[in-house]
Amino acid sequence: MQDKPSGAGDERAKTTAAEDDYAEAAVLREVLQLYPESMTLEELIRFKTVASTEFAEVDRVRRAVRELIAVGLLHQVGGLVLPTRAAVRCCELVEL
Repeated sequence: MQDKPSGAGDERAKTTAAEDDYAEAAVLREVLQLYPESMTLEELIRFKTVASTEFAEVDRVRRAVRELIAVGLLHQVGGLVLPTRAAVRCCELVEL
């Protein structure tokens, strides 16, 4: 991942790492809000991209899911994307 600002000269320019963090947070929020119900990865992509077929948008969601799985906050069972027990418990504690 790069850590260079995108949109040079733009005061709101974000680094690619910050954009990735934002995408991961959005995906995790969505999965946790839906829990205990679940959705497939393809449903999640359609929902988060408003059914866009734009590669960059679809890839952003896929990467976010992959990274959240890698750090133990999501897991995939068959086609379903689910939060881990740790993610659910953390969300419960943060809401206190």
